[in-house]
Amino acid sequence: RWQKVLYERQPFPDNYVDQRFLEELRKNVHARQYRYQAVVFQSGAVVQQLCSVCVFVLTWWYMDAGMLSPQGLFGAALVSSLLGYVLFDAVDGGAGRWASGRTRWADLKSMLVFAAFTYGFSPVLKTLTESISTDTIYAMSALMLLGHLIFFDYGANAAIVSSTLSLNMAIFASVCLASRLPRSLHTFVMVTFAMQIFALWPMLQKKLKARTPRCYVGVTVLFALAALAGLATVSSVGAVLFASLLLAISCLCPYCLIRLQLLKDNIHGPWDEAEIKEDLSRFLM
Repeated sequence: RWQKVLYERQPFPDNYVDQRFLEELRKNVHARQYRYQAVVFQSGAVVQQLCSVCVFVLTWWYMDAGMLSPQGLFGAALVSSLLGYVLFDAVDGGAGRWASGRTRWADLKSMLVFAAFTYGFSPVLKTLTESISTDTIYAMSALMLLGHLIFFDYGANAAIVSSTLSLNMAIFASVCLASRLPRSLHTFVMVTFAMQIFALWPMLQKKLKARTPRCYVGVTVLFALAALAGLATVSSVGAVLFASLLLAISCLCPYCLIRLQLLKDNIHGPWDEAEIKEDLSRFLM
């Protein structure tokens, strides 16, 4: 009788298998079963980041057109930052701050140092790209914002995820666009606003998502509506296309994922590579 061993000589060819070979066949052993509501909830991170880029570009457009003053934007950003800072601590009752050991005084000093350095270097940032054509600046900014969306940490465990690279690309795009604004004050306010929406806002999103899912969903919907309303004042066609994109990401793509998951057919059996599950650390001593 044939045996699946290599240490005995048997009267069978090397590629011989008996009828028991397919008894060990297993399908979709490691396949995950997704629920539509859960996938829609997870897609909120993509929707919020798209809206963040949209709000940032709209804000820059308003400032470049003279429809928004830097003082008004700075005041609104300061008030929203204070409210977000209070909400960030109120969500978990300050447990995260206590675990990290960071004090409010340390946060205040970090904010003041960043604001002072940004304000001091704003004339340099304003003239940084004078020798580069405006079309090139727009192309580089669009490419950097696209890279920011690609490498952003949406919660997936993948090699392409890089929060540092994503943030650096967004700040680079903000510096490029801010250098095309009329004055140094505009540049300072624009770069500061970019740090708030690309660095601080995602931190608040993650905490809301982990602690208060319902609040996170409400914030996502309101933020998307605000971005669509702002885009509608610039281009109604753009607002319709952007709304279609958000609906496709949050509703259509999860539905396609659920439907395609039913067609998944991964097979596992004795032909797979052997896995050593025994603890072999004792042999390394």
